[in-house]
Amino acid sequence: SCDFAIIIMSNSSEFVASLVGGASAGIVVDITLYPIDTIKTMLQTGKSLGDVGGIRGIYRGLSSAAAASAPCAATFFGTYEASKAYLEKSTAPEYAPLCHMTAASLGETATAVIRTPFEIVKQQLQAKVHPTPGACVRHIWAEHGLRGFFTGYGSLVMREVPFSFLQFPMYEHFKKTAASLHGCSVNELPGPLVMLCGSAAGGIAAAITTPLDVVKTRIMVYNDTRGMLTVLRHVYTTEGVRTLFSGIVPRVTWISIGGAVFFGAYETFKRAFLRNVGQVHEDDL
Repeated sequence: SCDFAIIIMSNSSEFVASLVGGASAGIVVDITLYPIDTIKTMLQTGKSLGDVGGIRGIYRGLSSAAAASAPCAATFFGTYEASKAYLEKSTAPEYAPLCHMTAASLGETATAVIRTPFEIVKQQLQAKVHPTPGACVRHIWAEHGLRGFFTGYGSLVMREVPFSFLQFPMYEHFKKTAASLHGCSVNELPGPLVMLCGSAAGGIAAAITTPLDVVKTRIMVYNDTRGMLTVLRHVYTTEGVRTLFSGIVPRVTWISIGGAVFFGAYETFKRAFLRNVGQVHEDDL
């Protein structure tokens, strides 16, 4: 709407800072914590370290993850911050958690369009379904066409939206609580406390949404087109509840550490960008 566009324009520095901060933080997290993500995929697909090529195999698919990292993180935070600003301006303060949930959901839905093709290639390489990124792309195109690169888009959205519904309201709440206890504003919250808030919110949300992640992984690795609920029922009835929580330890570890690094880096890059354009005073940092 026009109001939405006006809000973005009136907060253009904040919006650009979100893009820069999100892109920078995304690259840092995805590259440094990639081995943990590979271990999670191995556990969820029943693979061993030997199946994926040993220690060197834990970096299979890194190029795909790295290529997607910056545009996905920038898209998410650009959408999230702009939507949050619009919704908070349009609603009463008591509806702030709902605003955060809605903004995060919009961000994840937009980001999934970019992420899905890269995620499919990454996870098929992690599970050693194909030897190289090029071979993986050629196989998907030959067997399924363009549609094959978006198999699992729905399952990715259905994993990310509940995750964000949990993570971002908790993150915003934890920041406000920490700021109150520390006697400062949210924008003045020290970096270590921001990292702690991001870690706690991410870890809790990761644990709760692990079954959705297992289903998403199965769909993307095996190009399963039966639908998320069908795959969920199949895994539950044939392999049990325990399988739906396979990979929970590396997932929670990865996202807890990633949450700390990501939100710490995001806030740092964002504040640095705003400071450079004169939007944040040195005393506030």
